[in-house]
Amino acid sequence: MAEAERIIGTPDSPDAAGAEPEQTDRGAVPGERSDTDGARDPGERSGSGAGSPGEGAAAGTSDEAGRQPGSPRGRRRIAVLFTVAALAYALDLISKMIVVAKLEHHEPIEIVGDWLRFEAIRNAGAAFGFGEAFTIIFTVIAAAVIVVIARLARKLYSLPWAIALGLLLGGALGNLTDRIFRSPGVFEGAVVDFIAPKHFAVFNLADSAIVCGGILIVLLSFRGLDPDGTVHKD
Repeated sequence: MAEAERIIGTPDSPDAAGAEPEQTDRGAVPGERSDTDGARDPGERSGSGAGSPGEGAAAGTSDEAGRQPGSPRGRRRIAVLFTVAALAYALDLISKMIVVAKLEHHEPIEIVGDWLRFEAIRNAGAAFGFGEAFTIIFTVIAAAVIVVIARLARKLYSLPWAIALGLLLGGALGNLTDRIFRSPGVFEGAVVDFIAPKHFAVFNLADSAIVCGGILIVLLSFRGLDPDGTVHKD
């Protein structure tokens, strides 16, 4: 029996039989770890590097997001526009009511000697008394200006432009109110003017707001600032 077992090659001990499988297992474990590590490293590297482009994209689009319709920045600029317009309109309306009630059909009031005085007059023309034969045309122009400003407000993201357009809107509304509600009739009403500098045409606060808003728009255009907040250089 001993000779037969030697020929067949039966192992002398159980440890010898498990030696080779155990060695194979030990060799497979490092291979599996290296494969796992190798598969994990690219993912980790890609995951760590993916944050930078995402952050850069977010930073690059922050300004565009601020210019989207309904954005907080856009709403603030629109609020400024209508606040300035309401203030200019209210001052013009109140001043005209006082002038009609206290100054019309009375002697002018001297403010700074002969250089500046308050004198109530009715003006059927444009600002500063020009074009009295085209009252209806000026009424239509004032209404068109209001519509254009209201449409432009949706793309407004510049604070200086909001102030300028607010002055224009308030002044146009002030004079348009006179055109509609004052005599001699609807759309033909005469505007109340009362500020009379020496050697100059008589005007009102609405005319002043329109002129100031127009000057500011010219200055902004020369600087290359657009209503949407972008700056261009020719």
